[in-house]
Amino acid sequence: MKVLAVAGSLRRASINAAFCRALAQLGPQQVHVSEHAGRLPLFNPDLESEPPAAVQAWRAAVQAADVLLIASPEYAHGISGVMKNALDWLVSFEGFVDKPVALVNTSPRAHHAFESLQEVLRTMNARLLRRSSLSLPLLGACVTEAAMLADAPLRASMRGLLATLQAELAGGVDAGPSVQW
Repeated sequence: MKVLAVAGSLRRASINAAFCRALAQLGPQQVHVSEHAGRLPLFNPDLESEPPAAVQAWRAAVQAADVLLIASPEYAHGISGVMKNALDWLVSFEGFVDKPVALVNTSPRAHHAFESLQEVLRTMNARLLRRSSLSLPLLGACVTEAAMLADAPLRASMRGLLATLQAELAGGVDAGPSVQW
């Protein structure tokens, strides 16, 4: 299984990016997690017919992935501009239609962005993986990749997330109700 992990922040000390990098180190052999760290130009519909190279690379990475995992911060009660811009470049991209997507919230206070992301992803015809979407309160001491990897309960939660992703993609997990944050 190929997981493309995307952090919706450009911040050097991003908790979400640290989570994506830590998750990439915990996958079993049959699960390959890669982090998309590319920077995209601002969305411009005039460029859709001939998208810039960075957008072509982004779309190719999304198409090649079995599942997209989004760990994005909440800014002003909404989706970060970086995340929204990345999603805007996928709106008319056929390779995104019915793409399985899991959402990870690294802050228990950030429920507005989760709800906004769900709405945007539903509008884009993504397949939301509800059982594989979770909230992990990482604020405080557990904000770096090293701290996340050193925290045994968090490592277990992250490994559990990857196992649930595998099962949900294989159809072995009941989709159930949406995760409430």
